[in-house]
Amino acid sequence: MPETFDLLFKGGTVANQDGIGARDVGVRDGRIAAIGSLPGAAAGEVINCKGLHILPGVIDTQVHFREPGNTHKEDLESGSRAAVMGGVTAVFEMPNTDPLTTSAATLEDKLQRARGRMHCDFAFFVGGTHENIKDLPELEMLPGAAGIKVFMGSSTGKLLVADDEGLRAVLTQIRRRASFHAEDEPRLEARKKERVEGDPRSHPVWRDEEAALKATQRLVKIARETGKRVHVLHISTGEEIDFLAAHKDVASVEVTPHHLTLEAPECYERLGTRAQMNPPVREARHREKIWHGVTQGIVDILGSDHAPHTLEEKSKPYPASPSGMTGVQTLVPLMLDHVAAGRLSLERFVDLSSAGPARLFGIASKGRIAVGYDADFTVVDLKRKETIKNSWIASKSQWTPYDGKTVTGWPAGTFVRGRKVMWQGELVTAGSGGVVRFHESLR
Repeated sequence: MPETFDLLFKGGTVANQDGIGARDVGVRDGRIAAIGSLPGAAAGEVINCKGLHILPGVIDTQVHFREPGNTHKEDLESGSRAAVMGGVTAVFEMPNTDPLTTSAATLEDKLQRARGRMHCDFAFFVGGTHENIKDLPELEMLPGAAGIKVFMGSSTGKLLVADDEGLRAVLTQIRRRASFHAEDEPRLEARKKERVEGDPRSHPVWRDEEAALKATQRLVKIARETGKRVHVLHISTGEEIDFLAAHKDVASVEVTPHHLTLEAPECYERLGTRAQMNPPVREARHREKIWHGVTQGIVDILGSDHAPHTLEEKSKPYPASPSGMTGVQTLVPLMLDHVAAGRLSLERFVDLSSAGPARLFGIASKGRIAVGYDADFTVVDLKRKETIKNSWIASKSQWTPYDGKTVTGWPAGTFVRGRKVMWQGELVTAGSGGVVRFHESLR
């Protein structure tokens, strides 16, 4: 008797941890039920994937969706809509909202806001501060918590933990891997005079390589002393890649598409403050060394660091302009374009964007196309050429630094736990996202 599925992917090429090959995939009750040749199978819906590749659902582990507090430039609905339009099936959202996500109550508030509104699956980082150190062991284990996030620089008020004593106190308390924005705040303060009014090219001069490397070195030293695991976000310098290569036992590494794609000073001359990010986009030598980190396996995962602001806000003269750009919707097409150009393999992209996040953060039932796993898929057309345009961007901010860039490789479909959420540029199923689960905090 032929098998029956809720959803059946036919005629596609599956790219998975065990290689790339022509395989059908059957889905039942939101989970993967069968993989392989399924010629006689029946299904409630059959997805024709001829000419398409089926990847494990892409997980973006660093986004800022601004809710609550600054919903004029993004909210959980619009940010997650941008995610699924770009092929992303799950996101980890950051704690620098208003109010800050630093307590059980503020985490639960975000979870309540997300339910029924977010289009992809979700988890939320809890900010580690001087004030909530004693609560961190409980907070990092709450359902929906992606772990603890610490800002060593580039933040203000209670979220900033710039001192070694504070870092040591945080790491002493926690059990899960914690994530860090590593820029040295004292150096940033001392170098503010390097900023040139009206010239965003001075941004990487102010926030220089030493500010990034010094913070990363301090963090790794304290991680060794406390015997804890740390995750260093958005690496922007070649010096950090060299340093972290010798410390992979305690430190994992994230890089972003913008640090792999843009370079200074050209991006600042062309885009002005729209290229302004923390840590900054730097010269070509840093970009090439970050790519070296990708090819040599030093880099563990990709994160977009999607951090939207309105064009009006970004149009303020530097340095009054805020740092941040959209990224969640362009992560997949940008990286597929790098695949098309031969800079990385499709298998390596899968490792960086799905298998890697699942491995690093201990995500339950995601990151692979395997029987029993969540039926999360990013379906892509590797040959499709498209021009990225501001009009395509679903973020409330409605702009991208890649406006006008033609890429090869495009997201054709986004499936979250067996639901077709996006197909060929159309949002099909709204508000279907659920809470990401983690092995270390399963309840």
